[in-house]
This record gives sequence, structure tokens and C-alpha cells, in this order.
Amino acid sequence: MIVLSRIYTRTGDDGTTALGTGERRGKNDLRIEAYGTIDEANSAIGLARVATASDVVCARIDAMLLCVQNDLFDLGADLCVPLNASADSESLRIVQSQVDRLERKIDELNAELAPLRSFVLPGGSPAAAALHLARTITRRAERLMVALASTQGEVVGGPALKYVNRLSDFLFVAARYANDKGQADILWVPGQNR
Repeated sequence: MIVLSRIYTRTGDDGTTALGTGERRGKNDLRIEAYGTIDEANSAIGLARVATASDVVCARIDAMLLCVQNDLFDLGADLCVPLNASADSESLRIVQSQVDRLERKIDELNAELAPLRSFVLPGGSPAAAALHLARTITRRAERLMVALASTQGEVVGGPALKYVNRLSDFLFVAARYANDKGQADILWVPGQNR
């Protein structure tokens, strides 16, 4: 059980923060950047949910997004305790079943969409625009996680990397679904403004 009785601790005033293991790292550390960006993606999804919650077409997306938000806290917990840490066996980790569930949700939504014939410009409905923003933040988080995983001495779990990759795909499909099941997508017209 998590209990937050005090919000400020002053322990980060020196520019460091604690990992789940208690180890202190600079706030600009790649691991901190990775799970901080996951938190940012989660906040963007929360913003998208403001739009999806009030839209009848998006009601099923909203329920999926709530599930994703909980998964993203799991992912943050996963990243804040390095896999090579002594507390590893007790640590919360993203697991393959979470990736599999996300893939099923992508397939469910995508089955109702017409195939694309061009790239989609971010926008359309407020829900779709917010989902595209969450998608791009998720892609940045993925790049940071890949950079972290390729850093000597750092390990990122395979399921965590898969999850964040699928999440951006899910957010793309959800954005199309929120755009009247793709009918209101704004398509890229190459060279249109030459």
C-alpha cells in the first residue's frame, strides 16, 4: 500500500531523485528521463480521456485508456527499479499478457477501420488530436527506453519495450477510431503546398 502523507521532501533539491531501490541519480539521468516521459504520456492520455469520456463513439476507447493508464504506472514502477537490482524478484514488471491485451485491443478497433491509403495528419476531433499527442509522447518515451537499454550497465525488460511500442500503435488506431472510425481523418497530401 502506498501512503503519501507529505508531498515535498526536499531530498531532490540537489538535483537528484531516488530510484525504487533507494539509489539516488541525477534528475537528468536517462532512466529518470524514460520513466518521466512515460508519466508525461500518461498525463496526455488523461487529457485525451476528457474528450473520449464525453463522446458516445469513444466510450469503449475511454475504458481502454483507463486500463492503459494503470499499465503506465506499472511501466513506471518497472523502469524505476533496474532489472539488475537486488529487489528484482519482488519488483512490479510489465508482463507479456499486458502486451497481448494491447494487441487484441488494436485488432478490435482496427477491424472497424478502412485501410489507409495515405499517412494521417494529427487532428480531426478533439479526442483524436489528444490521442495523437499522446502517441508522439509515447514514441519519445520508447526512444528513451531503447537508448537506456543500449547503455552499458542498464537493462530494460523485453515486455516493457514491446508494451511501449504497441501503445503508440494503439493510440494511433484509437485516434482514427475517434475520428468517426477513420471517416474524419485528415490525410497527408504529398507536395500539396509546393
